[in-house]
Amino acid sequence: MVQISPLSISFVAPFARIAVAVALGFGLAAASAADAPAAKAKPAAAKSSKKAAVPAEAPVPDAAPEQVKAAELVYYGVYDCEFQQTVNIAQSSKHSAYVEVKAGKKDWLMKPVLSSTGAIRLEDVRGETLMVQIAAKSMLLNIKTAQRIVDDCVSPKQRELVAEAKAAKAAAEAQPIKAVADAATTADPSAAATTTATK
Repeated sequence: MVQISPLSISFVAPFARIAVAVALGFGLAAASAADAPAAKAKPAAAKSSKKAAVPAEAPVPDAAPEQVKAAELVYYGVYDCEFQQTVNIAQSSKHSAYVEVKAGKKDWLMKPVLSSTGAIRLEDVRGETLMVQIAAKSMLLNIKTAQRIVDDCVSPKQRELVAEAKAAKAAAEAQPIKAVADAATTADPSAAATTTATK
């Protein structure tokens, strides 16, 4: 059996303490090095989850009968607008009685609504924009900023209606006397007979 003298223990003890301290130091460094990649991985994972989280589209409700009626009154096609801009209005391929509106690089899914004035309102399902269609023209508005996106938009159908109205007005102005005489004859046939007898 090997005997250890007290002198050798007192000589070895400081070295043992140093060895233990060094070992502990290496252990802590290794542990912190192992934790560092995990700490770096957490923000990267958080960033990737933010990129992957795409907001889900809100469900689009089925069209009510009044919406179906309003959709039938929408002027579909390409509208020529101010400053050589265009707006394209088409029936939605995904949602019945809804409308797809495209202007520049932006597009919106809109719900047709017939207003009390007879105008057709195309209301963005996300609540950002509004297209107003009256007989002579249409305009696209940003309702959040209260600004017009594009104005003086005219569809082929609106152009046709405007041309018909102008022709009817011109015809009425060309024959005002005949129109008055025809109206008088229709209202009181005896007056026409009296006028003829007097002549």
